[in-house]
Amino acid sequence: MAVIVALGAFLMTLAGGWTAQRVTDRRHLVLGLAGGLMLGVVGLDLLPEAMRAAGDEIFGVPLALLLFVGGFLVAHVVERLLAVRQAAHGAEDGDGPGGRAPEVGLTAAAAMVGHSLADGVALGAAFQVGGGMGVTVALAVVTHDFADGFNTYTLTTLYGNERRKAVKMLLADAVAPVVGAASTLLFTLPEEPLGAYLGFFGGVLLYLAAAEILPEAHHEHPALSTLMCTVGGVAGIWLVVGLAD
Repeated sequence: MAVIVALGAFLMTLAGGWTAQRVTDRRHLVLGLAGGLMLGVVGLDLLPEAMRAAGDEIFGVPLALLLFVGGFLVAHVVERLLAVRQAAHGAEDGDGPGGRAPEVGLTAAAAMVGHSLADGVALGAAFQVGGGMGVTVALAVVTHDFADGFNTYTLTTLYGNERRKAVKMLLADAVAPVVGAASTLLFTLPEEPLGAYLGFFGGVLLYLAAAEILPEAHHEHPALSTLMCTVGGVAGIWLVVGLAD
């Protein structure tokens, strides 16, 4: 059953990526929506789940929050190091738009794939616990995988990667929950490592949303419609989380 539900997540991920491709003439709206979706996923889904799962504290601070901050800093450091390397090789403005290194986009998309893989593992584990838990997690995974596909394609192309690479990352992101769900037939992922991973990944996503995607969305088109797309993205994730609970 978990694998069957994961196939639904596969289709929703592809639908999200297809939507991101089809609205290229409204790029600022796409980026505004992507930023809102990512902010909503981090603040309303990933971070609360990480706090519940990784409950240990280190020097008075929950482990999930430490990893959340660590993920933010790692994303910032990696992006700056890649940008410096590009400049050192004679690409002063970088290979991507606005001096962005394409490797950052691929790395971010790969992180999205890893997140989708963890979604599949969580889905399989939930069905092992019981049908009711499985249905709840299935609703959350399938609905927010549309946002995952949308963000995976958007992140890859935002940093100047060609469409072919973006489509490959989208396909990998779509297949990941199916692989993750099938893997639970062999093993299960302990709750605490999963919570630690979610905290770290949330920090990475927040950096990309706040420091890259949203500024880019409002750079050339500081319109009310772009802002409304961002707010709508957050509200959409809130609705998904509310229905899942």
